Amino acid sequence: MLDINRATVVLGGVTVLSGVSARVDRGGWLGVIGPNGAGKSTLVRAVTGLVDYKGEIRIAGQAYAKSDQRCRARSVAYVPQRPVLPRSMSVTDYVLLGRSAHHPYLAADTARDRRVAATVLERLQLSAFAKRLLGELSGGESQRVVLARALVQEAPVLVMDEPTTSLDLGHSQLVLELADELRREKGLCVLCAIHDLTLAAQYSERLLVLSRGRVVLSGPPAEVLTEANIRRFFEAEVEVLDGASGPAISPVRRQAVMSLLKAK
Repeated sequence: MLDINRATVVLGGVTVLSGVSARVDRGGWLGVIGPNGAGKSTLVRAVTGLVDYKGEIRIAGQAYAKSDQRCRARSVAYVPQRPVLPRSMSVTDYVLLGRSAHHPYLAADTARDRRVAATVLERLQLSAFAKRLLGELSGGESQRVVLARALVQEAPVLVMDEPTTSLDLGHSQLVLELADELRREKGLCVLCAIHDLTLAAQYSERLLVLSRGRVVLSGPPAEVLTEANIRRFFEAEVEVLDGASGPAISPVRRQAVMSLLKAK
């Protein structure tokens, strides 16, 4: 469903993504992780056509030119990390923008468009906010509205860049669980860049680790998220616990680590 072949991005003369290759099949979930500045958001933006790149990115076998954004929008739904939200627009009108790629320019919303939007708002516990203005929402509420706009596109590929930003634990789970349900129900293909390693491990089928714009690790979460790998690529001291849904990453205070080393 999504095939990335040696994608390279140069911004301002600096190579921020170098020869990245990855594949996500129909119904698959690939988590993209790495330290700050690793190139996660750049990879997401390349897939959505928001930055120029060299190499090849195919979606359901189709390679899109940068000018084909309208066609691409029918195949790829995007949840940005820092969305631009018109403060005076209502939640419903904003979410319905996700349907615009499915009908001619300036065409009115159809009854089906509104049914799809209402269903998604309900599943994200946003029905009570349907008539509210975007400027009246909290950060977490806004983040869910942005996801709703992406989901109403009904695209076969969902690309998310830090979708749990501004969300508390419960709503983080709500957002990821809904994406996972749609993945299972409709064969949705998910590419998700995320900082939270525990959430990445528990929802992703496979993980891609980026460091300085290059792929340094790839594989199932249990193989990728070892204490040694996290220490090497994230410069963090952690304990990896076996959870019912997958690995759970627990930070260990450096002071405690030093005390243990001295005791030995």
